[in-house]
Amino acid sequence: MQYKNQSQNGHGKPKLLDQVKTHLRSLHYSKRTEESYTNWIKRFILFHNKTHPEKLGKDEIRNFLNHLAVDKNVSASTQNQALQSILFLYKEILHKDIGWVDDIKRPTKPKHIPVVFTKAEAHAVINNMSGLPKLITSLLYGSGLRLSEALRLRIKDIDFEYQHLIIRDAKGEKDRTTLLPSSIIKDIKEQIDKRFILHNQDIKNGFGDTVLPYALAEKYKNASKEFGWQYLFPAERIIPDEKGYRVRHHFHESTVTKAIKAAIKKVGIEKPTASAHTFRHSFATHLLQSNYDIRTVQELLGHKDVRVTMIYTHIIKNLGKGVKSPLDM
Repeated sequence: MQYKNQSQNGHGKPKLLDQVKTHLRSLHYSKRTEESYTNWIKRFILFHNKTHPEKLGKDEIRNFLNHLAVDKNVSASTQNQALQSILFLYKEILHKDIGWVDDIKRPTKPKHIPVVFTKAEAHAVINNMSGLPKLITSLLYGSGLRLSEALRLRIKDIDFEYQHLIIRDAKGEKDRTTLLPSSIIKDIKEQIDKRFILHNQDIKNGFGDTVLPYALAEKYKNASKEFGWQYLFPAERIIPDEKGYRVRHHFHESTVTKAIKAAIKKVGIEKPTASAHTFRHSFATHLLQSNYDIRTVQELLGHKDVRVTMIYTHIIKNLGKGVKSPLDM
């Protein structure tokens, strides 16, 4: 039985990946998770020569996961993500109990201590940027956001009274709150004012819609035009969404990453793997250096397991502990 990438099968039933997408949305999974799950399921099917998953089982799942670990050298977290995607398919869509999949080869890829900026380097990079990329990067360092989280901030997610940001549907499908730096509140308010003007212009021109999470667009017909739902950092152009509706999405990720790379080069920082995510690593490291509790940092970052946060303690180990190099004794 072959898996066919058609809108419907011969019985008028939606194709498999469409069923997966629809069910994920009904369970309020994020767009990013939807893309990840469908991608892994598709790769699983292609790995087995487009055989329908109904005809596959434990052995085929094990072979695919071992292929990822041995041949593709993926990380343990990536392999686990693939497994969770496939298990979702069998449990939620095919309603097939495949039980425990054992004898999975786990990746032996070594964990690397993340690269971080010094405080001076972080500020120097930001100060050599301008416009929206500068403000977005300030949030990466000042709030510990992932780039995708900063870009998906909506007007209603900003709380000036409590001086925090609400990060919705972050990694792990959970909301969290984090800091809103005092030093950029004025800039954020100015950006909201600009965003309000742009939104009114869009409305006047017959547009004004944005992308809504889950099925809210169907449930609340006018929510996509409400100012609170608009992205804080808008895309320059109005483009069609998946259904063909013309919407204003968020600022493009590549524009920010290019600006960061250019600023790093201009400052002369020789850290080849430094990127937008380095600011998040630096946020965590610098808070721990300032003696903030690791559990607090864990919550701000949105880590489910404190052991993930613990990696930053390796960076600052022995710093400020009075340890002196033998060369300096």
